[in-house]
Amino acid sequence: MDVVIERLGPDAVVRLARPLAELLEDAVDSGASIGFLPPLASGEADAYWSTVLPALRDGSRVLVVARGAGGALLGTAQLDLCTRPNGRHRAEVVKVIVHTKARRRGIGRALMLALEDEARRRGRSTLVLDTRRGDPAERLYAAVGYTLAGVIPAYARSAGGALEPSAFYYKLLEGGTT
Repeated sequence: MDVVIERLGPDAVVRLARPLAELLEDAVDSGASIGFLPPLASGEADAYWSTVLPALRDGSRVLVVARGAGGALLGTAQLDLCTRPNGRHRAEVVKVIVHTKARRRGIGRALMLALEDEARRRGRSTLVLDTRRGDPAERLYAAVGYTLAGVIPAYARSAGGALEPSAFYYKLLEGGTT
């Protein structure tokens, strides 16, 4: 599958609001642990993307997308750049999403590597992320070099209502500042 990874700015997010919302809805409906519970209320996905716009505009967030044939959105990933003086060397990987019809094709890996490139360009050497313990995403994060820092029990509520453990990972990038 031919996939193009690109960084989106705020204007592109506004233009692509509906496809981005549909991608988020697909992820939530499939049980992805990305901070939402199904079913999403009407407009909730659109509202989420509008909250991303200020961070893109002020430079504290990076958004990369994967596009397939004809420009269809297949996935997204974000890098939340720490802006506090003692943390300007780090960033958090958030909302790594691949459409259910495009999974297991290397898109998640391509998005993660693109985020790492963006982090290096911005002088970020420490990346962190979290995911629900036992999710398939853990295999992806380990495969691209993330290290499990620990697991917190009863951290996030699942679609079924149970409190699930979350696994926290980090990666120290070569070529970044320390």
